[in-house]
Amino acid sequence: MQLISFIKADCLSYGAVKDDGVVDLVRRFGDRWPTLRALLAAGALAEAERAVHDSPADFTLEGLELAPVIPDPDKIICVGLNYRDHVAETGRTVTPNPALFARFAGSQIGHLQPLIKPTVSDMLDYEGELAVVIGKEGRHIPAEQALEYVAGYSCYNDGSVRDWQLHTSQYLAGKTFAGTGAFGPWLVTADEIPDPAALTLETRLNGEVVQHSETRLMITPVPQLIAYISTVLPLLPGDVIVSGTPGGVGMKRTPPLYMRVGDVVEVEVSGIGVLRNTVVAE
Repeated sequence: MQLISFIKADCLSYGAVKDDGVVDLVRRFGDRWPTLRALLAAGALAEAERAVHDSPADFTLEGLELAPVIPDPDKIICVGLNYRDHVAETGRTVTPNPALFARFAGSQIGHLQPLIKPTVSDMLDYEGELAVVIGKEGRHIPAEQALEYVAGYSCYNDGSVRDWQLHTSQYLAGKTFAGTGAFGPWLVTADEIPDPAALTLETRLNGEVVQHSETRLMITPVPQLIAYISTVLPLLPGDVIVSGTPGGVGMKRTPPLYMRVGDVVEVEVSGIGVLRNTVVAE
């Protein structure tokens, strides 16, 4: 199943993509589960799938304004330096534990929404990543059981304002600028992606491939990320783990390749789809 959050008649809603149309799940479930996060928290994916199977599409997908897949997560945990080629291009060394930082929900945009280049910087970089969406609450989750806690997967562009990122040793300032975290186009439920280590990840800037890798090359794979992060604090339904970017980022190219106003950036993950955004000025 492909689940989306969207804006229609100035209201946030969510639904499922079916035959190039959308089944409006708020219309089906009303106040019981008003958001996709609420649906996940209720453990109601199976009921949603039955509703989608039994219902015609309510409207077409084309032209619909998509929101970030989970507009209101309790937390977004991002992983740095999780591919060896990216570690190498930064001149750093592999650490025994994953490097974590936070992104705020208000920094996110959806598929086809404008990616905002801030006025204070000309160093807006792309980072194509696999996003993992948690489906049920857990703490101290064993790695061998971790995938049982995953609702599904999506594409993510962890747009990074590099000069602000490097102001100090802490990443947060450059990693959560407004309108720089693209998340979409939809959530593909975990039953359709049994192995998150068997995917291909590619980022394209104006049609040119700038990153290409496989998720099996993560230093800390998805199950171990879930185990590690859930030791720090409980993971909740709708939480997002942005699992790291491979080599090829613009900052480390010669000359550097930063995103400019008018550029089109795409992140494609096999089995999920293509997240596409156009860069605009703040």
